[in-house]
Amino acid sequence: MSKARSREELLERMLRGYEAYFDIERVTEGPDGLPLAAKCRFYVHSEKYVLVKKAKLWDADSNEYVYIFSMPELTKELYLRCLQYAYDEGMKLIDPKPGHMYSYITPVFLCDTCTPEAEKALKHCRIYKSFHFSWYGWMNVHTAAIIRDGNRVATNRMGRANAKFMKSILDS
Repeated sequence: MSKARSREELLERMLRGYEAYFDIERVTEGPDGLPLAAKCRFYVHSEKYVLVKKAKLWDADSNEYVYIFSMPELTKELYLRCLQYAYDEGMKLIDPKPGHMYSYITPVFLCDTCTPEAEKALKHCRIYKSFHFSWYGWMNVHTAAIIRDGNRVATNRMGRANAKFMKSILDS
């Protein structure tokens, strides 16, 4: 594996990977001094009907909200602040209603180094919420960190699906 030149280069690679499916908004200055670099939003609406659209059998909305943070060192305190920001902002965007299937809130951390406490907190993050006993869908938090020191990717259990994409960013 070759080491990426900078976090900015990793950010550009990541945004190129997301741009085909996500609406991307770059952030120049994060709120409350948070190192927020970009927000990405993904929306899908699916439905099935018989013969005419009025005879709808089902419909489902799926969403993902990605918050990309870039910092020299990820500490536990900074991780918790960024996670709380992503959770609060993502929950504002979720509209639990009939037809809502799931929403993912994904904070992604691009960092040069990561403290062991922060990595442990990231890996043990388990945030799940169902809306009206899952009749109106659910929400999961997927966390991921690209750590340049050692060319590593760390995720929580829910975010393991993102690990392959993150590793491809490091390897490209």
